[in-house]
Amino acid sequence: MQFSYGEQMPLRLLDEATFWKHQEYEHTIVIREIVPDLERKFVQELKEWESVLTKTHSQAVQLTETVVRSGNVAPPVVADEVLRLISFSLEQSGRFIKFLFEMLSLSHSVKKNPVAVAVIKHIIRESEYFIGIAQTICCQG
Repeated sequence: MQFSYGEQMPLRLLDEATFWKHQEYEHTIVIREIVPDLERKFVQELKEWESVLTKTHSQAVQLTETVVRSGNVAPPVVADEVLRLISFSLEQSGRFIKFLFEMLSLSHSVKKNPVAVAVIKHIIRESEYFIGIAQTICCQG
């Protein structure tokens, strides 16, 4: 993976956000599928997460299109918007991770399903990876 993107750093960050927000969205579905008896509270929260993650993904796609239309170099106003979205995305992923840990500790349906526990822990690691890679790209940009 390259870390030196220069003027294309906003595009690189958006690529990561687009990919990982879609992943997190898919993870909400995976959890509901592998835990068919998941408590209603958690099912509802996962559906809410699905909705907000879709919105963030769409914003990242729209900003990507804006950057691409401007010759792959983000004007300062757009670069600021990208950084705001990335900051929000990182905070959102942190909240998603917190929710997943809450589900691991409070859901009886999850606790009795070793596959679900393993998958949710894997999902947490993936969201943590997004946070780490985005922070690394930001620091190097």
